[in-house]
Amino acid sequence: MTSPDATSAWPGLRVEDWVDTRDTLHLWTQVVGKVRLARSPLVNHWWQVTLYVTPRGLSTGSIPDRHRIFDVELDVVEHEMRIRTSDGTGRTIALAPMTVADFYAQMMGALDELGIEADFQTRPNEVEPSIPFAQDTVHASYDREAARLFWRQLVASHRVMSEFRSHFVGKVSPVHFFWGSFDLACTRFSGRPAPEHPGGAPNCGDWVMVEGYSRELSSCGFWPGGGEEGAFYAYAYPEPEGFSAHPVTPAQARYSVENGQFLLPYEAVRTARDPDRALLDFLQTTYEAAAEHGDWDRAALEDDPTRWSHLR
Repeated sequence: MTSPDATSAWPGLRVEDWVDTRDTLHLWTQVVGKVRLARSPLVNHWWQVTLYVTPRGLSTGSIPDRHRIFDVELDVVEHEMRIRTSDGTGRTIALAPMTVADFYAQMMGALDELGIEADFQTRPNEVEPSIPFAQDTVHASYDREAARLFWRQLVASHRVMSEFRSHFVGKVSPVHFFWGSFDLACTRFSGRPAPEHPGGAPNCGDWVMVEGYSRELSSCGFWPGGGEEGAFYAYAYPEPEGFSAHPVTPAQARYSVENGQFLLPYEAVRTARDPDRALLDFLQTTYEAAAEHGDWDRAALEDDPTRWSHLR
């Protein structure tokens, strides 16, 4: 399964080779993410619930818990989940093939031992079927190498998306990982309100999407689907007239009517002469499709991130 370029900055990982592990890991991240959701105050567009790419895997970042804070990290280098608190306590759970039910039980048991209360809906969102975590004995795969290669795909994507994010001085999200849809995303906003989103995500209240899409936006990201090795995507909400016909690069990018977004196969980036440039071109041209056809005030929203470099 491991590709010949497994040590490169842009490793190959065929989706069909790790789909069982992908689906299990997706559900594990939902358990972890819902703990953050339960303990964190609301931030616009649900930014308080996301996970973050770290040098070891995916982390919740700091979560408030009364007089202290804690975090949870899925470490796919050492293959363990660590819960750490600011009072010096913690717990470690080995990441290995196990059911979602077992993972959930171990996670909640560890939180209970640490005195952390987390009350949340105990079934996954944005997936079908939605099996309650405590009853899910179907998903139980964990391929160490696949999990590690996916994380390295995220590392590469995060690095380039962070560069792209730096060119925008308007309202822009962090580069963060949404556990509901299992994708790495970054979203720019025009500053104008958007029409109410109709919702429709599986096993997810429409009000979730109403909050997520309450402002006009241009979003991009990466997820392990949509191509042989995953795909980069870009869409606008609301989608302005002319968006789908706007010329974008590189040549392998296309607009998917079915998905309502531009798609670029991960493998097209990985095999490009300059992968970073190929992805930056995709992110920039798809953003321009939204900004130009949506009449964004680009002069006020964009800037050069190197503007102070000569004084540093």
